Amino acid sequence: MKRVFLLSIVVAAISINATADAQKIVDDLIKRTQSGDTTSILFWSPEQRRVGFREITQIQPTREIHRGTNIYEFKENRQDLSLIEYTVEGTTKTVQDFLDQPESIGLIVVHRNQIIFEQYQAGNTKESRWISFSVTKSVTSMLIGAAIKDGYIKSVDEPVVNYLPRLRGTAYEAASIKDVLQMSSGVAWNEDYADPDSDVAHAGGLNGLPLVQYLSKLDVDQKPGEKFNYNTGETNLVGQILRAAIGNNASTYLTKKIWQPFGMEFNASWSLDSPFGAELGGCCINATLRDYARLGIFAMKNGKLPNGEEVLPANWMKDSTTPSKGFPGYGYLWWLAGDGSYAAQGIFGQNISIDPETELVIAMHNSAPAAVGTKFHQERNAVLAAIRAHFQ
Repeated sequence: MKRVFLLSIVVAAISINATADAQKIVDDLIKRTQSGDTTSILFWSPEQRRVGFREITQIQPTREIHRGTNIYEFKENRQDLSLIEYTVEGTTKTVQDFLDQPESIGLIVVHRNQIIFEQYQAGNTKESRWISFSVTKSVTSMLIGAAIKDGYIKSVDEPVVNYLPRLRGTAYEAASIKDVLQMSSGVAWNEDYADPDSDVAHAGGLNGLPLVQYLSKLDVDQKPGEKFNYNTGETNLVGQILRAAIGNNASTYLTKKIWQPFGMEFNASWSLDSPFGAELGGCCINATLRDYARLGIFAMKNGKLPNGEEVLPANWMKDSTTPSKGFPGYGYLWWLAGDGSYAAQGIFGQNISIDPETELVIAMHNSAPAAVGTKFHQERNAVLAAIRAHFQ
């Protein structure tokens, strides 16, 4: 009994120390943000990411996205998927090997509305919010669809300048909403996350007038609609088009159109460009893994609510996941696999993978060693493919 008591004291002490260390990291990140270091999130250390990505509402200004009273319930059909194998660079591993890596934070697999597998790491739980990064782009795309359904926007073929007239006479003069949704505006932009002098480093977190002023100085690179060029700045621009059209903030519109009526389980938040400012259309909804999965199900159901109401235009998700002219692997801010499945993806490994044919949704919270292009990203993709193959 004495040994058990002493062990309990040791465990409690470790927990207290871990909490104190985490708060120290949060406090340091708050100071960096308050100093005006808005792009530093791309260069946080692994320890800062594992804490900061979960506690982002303490570090950045955010606006709440409120859950409703009726929750979209999952059924339970738990299965052990941990021994499913995948191979990367000639080495075969299991799903559990992937989850045991410190960069892997959470994985949920939902098949035909049943939670098949769910696991959390690094102190996270089903209630932990995690930053989504560019997963948010796909949500913003769906909100554009909702705005068209509601009559705020006529169609994706409208010129961007109809909603953002300050861009008249700039490189965006000839671009349509569809062009920016497909990352094919024809405007030059550098999305190199490892380059502190890239456009994304300078302007990836800009919004409102500062973003418009930055984009106004960019050059025309191609004819609109012809060439794919990944551009976070333009997805923040899509967010501005949305807000201009609906005359409201994006968080409230998301709450009203999807979060509450579809039945998300937890409150979420959306990072803002400044205190009391506007949401970043291309980034940073902070939500639980289960609600990531529910977003995937909402998309898979073509924007239809549990009561049968259609939030999106009838063909919106079909159009959104149709290959674009500039790049067959991309639609309206969705990544396309070429086999009918599609995904919302964010830097550092965030993911919602959707396979309508098998009614499968896989969602991940991650903290990869770098924004893109690491072996961890290769393993994530291999794990997703292996789990999908299991349900074929």
